[in-house]
Amino acid sequence: MSDALTAPDDAQDRTLPAVVYALYLIGVVNGLTVLIGLVVAYANRGRASEAAKSHYTFLIRTFWLWIVWVVIGVVMIFWGAILSLILVGLPILALGWLILGLVHVWFALRAIVGVIYLARGEAYPRPRSWLL
Repeated sequence: MSDALTAPDDAQDRTLPAVVYALYLIGVVNGLTVLIGLVVAYANRGRASEAAKSHYTFLIRTFWLWIVWVVIGVVMIFWGAILSLILVGLPILALGWLILGLVHVWFALRAIVGVIYLARGEAYPRPRSWLL
Protein backbone atom coordinates (compact mmCIF):
# COMPACT_ATOMS: atom_id res chain seq x y z
CA MET A 1 0.00 0.00 0.00
CA SER A 2 2.84 2.40 0.67
CA ASP A 3 4.17 1.75 -2.85
CA ALA A 4 0.84 2.90 -4.27
CA LEU A 5 1.08 6.09 -2.26
CA THR A 6 4.62 6.89 -3.43
CA ALA A 7 4.01 6.05 -7.10
CA PRO A 8 2.33 9.39 -7.96
CA ASP A 9 5.20 11.26 -6.30
CA ASP A 10 7.71 9.27 -8.34
CA ALA A 11 5.74 9.98 -11.50
CA GLN A 12 5.52 13.66 -10.61
CA ASP A 13 9.23 13.72 -9.79
CA ARG A 14 9.92 12.70 -13.38
CA THR A 15 7.08 14.53 -15.10
CA LEU A 16 7.62 18.06 -13.82
CA PRO A 17 11.37 18.12 -14.58
CA ALA A 18 10.49 16.79 -18.04
CA VAL A 19 8.04 19.66 -18.48
CA VAL A 20 10.73 22.15 -17.46
CA TYR A 21 13.22 20.58 -19.89
CA ALA A 22 10.59 20.85 -22.65
CA LEU A 23 9.92 24.49 -21.78
CA TYR A 24 13.67 25.17 -21.90
CA LEU A 25 14.05 23.52 -25.30
CA ILE A 26 11.10 25.46 -26.69
CA GLY A 27 12.58 28.57 -25.09
CA VAL A 28 15.70 28.28 -27.22
CA VAL A 29 13.50 29.55 -30.03
CA ASN A 30 11.13 31.95 -28.25
CA GLY A 31 12.78 32.76 -24.90
CA LEU A 32 9.54 33.20 -22.95
CA THR A 33 8.98 29.59 -21.97
CA VAL A 34 12.40 29.49 -20.30
CA LEU A 35 11.07 31.92 -17.69
CA ILE A 36 8.01 29.74 -17.11
CA GLY A 37 10.29 26.72 -16.72
CA LEU A 38 12.45 28.59 -14.23
CA VAL A 39 9.40 29.42 -12.09
CA VAL A 40 8.26 25.78 -12.16
CA ALA A 41 11.76 24.61 -11.20
CA TYR A 42 11.99 27.03 -8.27
CA ALA A 43 8.46 26.17 -7.11
CA ASN A 44 9.04 22.41 -7.06
CA ARG A 45 12.67 22.08 -5.97
CA GLY A 46 11.92 22.22 -2.24
CA ARG A 47 9.52 19.28 -2.12
CA ALA A 48 11.15 17.07 -4.74
CA SER A 49 13.04 13.83 -4.24
CA GLU A 50 16.84 13.96 -4.31
CA ALA A 51 16.96 12.84 -7.95
CA ALA A 52 14.42 15.45 -9.07
CA LYS A 53 16.09 18.08 -6.88
CA SER A 54 19.35 17.51 -8.76
CA HIS A 55 17.52 18.14 -12.05
CA TYR A 56 15.86 21.29 -10.71
CA THR A 57 19.20 22.59 -9.41
CA PHE A 58 20.74 21.83 -12.80
CA LEU A 59 17.91 23.62 -14.61
CA ILE A 60 18.03 26.68 -12.38
CA ARG A 61 21.79 26.94 -12.68
CA THR A 62 21.56 26.48 -16.45
CA PHE A 63 19.18 29.42 -16.67
CA TRP A 64 21.35 31.78 -14.64
CA LEU A 65 24.55 30.87 -16.48
CA TRP A 66 22.71 31.25 -19.79
CA ILE A 67 21.29 34.66 -18.90
CA VAL A 68 24.70 35.98 -17.82
CA TRP A 69 26.24 34.98 -21.14
CA VAL A 70 23.28 36.33 -23.12
CA VAL A 71 23.69 39.71 -21.40
CA ILE A 72 27.43 39.68 -22.15
CA GLY A 73 26.73 38.87 -25.80
CA VAL A 74 24.04 41.54 -26.14
CA VAL A 75 26.24 44.20 -24.53
CA MET A 76 29.07 43.30 -26.90
CA ILE A 77 26.72 43.48 -29.88
CA PHE A 78 25.39 46.86 -28.74
CA TRP A 79 28.82 48.42 -28.24
CA GLY A 80 30.25 46.64 -31.26
CA ALA A 81 27.48 48.10 -33.42
CA ILE A 82 28.13 51.60 -32.14
CA LEU A 83 31.91 51.29 -32.52
CA SER A 84 31.59 49.67 -35.95
CA LEU A 85 30.79 53.10 -37.31
CA ILE A 86 34.51 53.75 -37.02
CA LEU A 87 35.35 50.10 -37.88
CA VAL A 88 36.88 49.42 -34.46
CA GLY A 89 33.78 47.58 -33.26
CA LEU A 90 33.53 44.95 -35.98
CA PRO A 91 35.48 42.31 -34.03
CA ILE A 92 33.47 43.12 -30.88
CA LEU A 93 30.24 42.85 -32.85
CA ALA A 94 31.28 39.52 -34.34
CA LEU A 95 32.36 38.19 -30.94
CA GLY A 96 29.01 39.20 -29.44
CA TRP A 97 27.12 37.27 -32.11
CA LEU A 98 29.44 34.29 -31.65
CA ILE A 99 28.83 34.30 -27.89
CA LEU A 100 25.05 34.44 -28.42
CA GLY A 101 25.13 31.55 -30.88
CA LEU A 102 27.39 29.37 -28.76
CA VAL A 103 25.49 30.00 -25.53
CA HIS A 104 22.23 28.97 -27.18
CA VAL A 105 23.81 25.75 -28.45
CA TRP A 106 25.27 25.15 -24.96
CA PHE A 107 21.84 25.76 -23.40
CA ALA A 108 20.11 23.31 -25.75
CA LEU A 109 22.79 20.65 -25.24
CA ARG A 110 22.51 20.92 -21.45
CA ALA A 111 18.74 20.49 -21.68
CA ILE A 112 19.10 17.47 -23.97
CA VAL A 113 21.68 15.82 -21.68
CA GLY A 114 19.39 16.47 -18.71
CA VAL A 115 16.49 14.82 -20.53
CA ILE A 116 18.65 11.76 -21.15
CA TYR A 117 19.49 11.41 -17.46
CA LEU A 118 15.85 11.98 -16.54
CA ALA A 119 14.64 9.36 -19.03
CA ARG A 120 17.02 6.85 -17.44
CA GLY A 121 15.54 7.69 -14.05
CA GLU A 122 18.88 8.95 -12.77
CA ALA A 123 19.75 12.06 -10.82
CA TYR A 124 21.83 14.58 -12.70
CA PRO A 125 25.41 13.71 -11.63
CA ARG A 126 26.92 17.22 -11.62
CA PRO A 127 24.10 19.74 -11.23
CA ARG A 128 26.46 22.60 -10.27
CA SER A 129 28.83 22.10 -13.19
CA TRP A 130 29.38 24.75 -15.88
CA LEU A 131 29.78 22.15 -18.58
CA LEU A 132 27.51 19.33 -19.61
